[in-house]
Amino acid sequence: MRYYVSLKNREIPVDVTLVPGGGFDVRIDDRRVDADMVEVSGGYSVRVGDRVLDVAIEGKPPELGIVAGGYRGFVVVESERQKAVSAARRGRLDSQQNVVISPMPGRIVKVFVEAGQEIAVGEPVIVVEAMKMENELRAPRSGQVKRVLVSVGERVEGNATLIELT
Repeated sequence: MRYYVSLKNREIPVDVTLVPGGGFDVRIDDRRVDADMVEVSGGYSVRVGDRVLDVAIEGKPPELGIVAGGYRGFVVVESERQKAVSAARRGRLDSQQNVVISPMPGRIVKVFVEAGQEIAVGEPVIVVEAMKMENELRAPRSGQVKRVLVSVGERVEGNATLIELT
């Protein structure tokens, strides 16, 4: 199955095929990679070639917080079908989206807006800290803030609505 991994503003195609008898055939950017993954306490142990990484993952697909080999950040992992659905939704909903949603569980560390405030598309509206990383969320469209549903210090679940727009 083909997946698309978006990391640091780069989209990487990853093909994963189950091999008879166990294991996987993995291709990254159409290059075969000798890789294996085992679930361990607190995350996964991932072997890529001769390198072994302990990987911690937080959140629910497609948006995940990752800590691995010194990297600490967010990735988006989508199947071909999910990618097509996301693209269709973006095209249809970007200008209509009326909420800002937390991509994963975390704690609110900054709120830049208040009810009644006019905002522009792409403007920072709130910051959620997850896995000791700050994730600045931006306005999905221009409009007016209807309600801010959270406050600084509050813990939120993934997919929680944080801000409503009119």
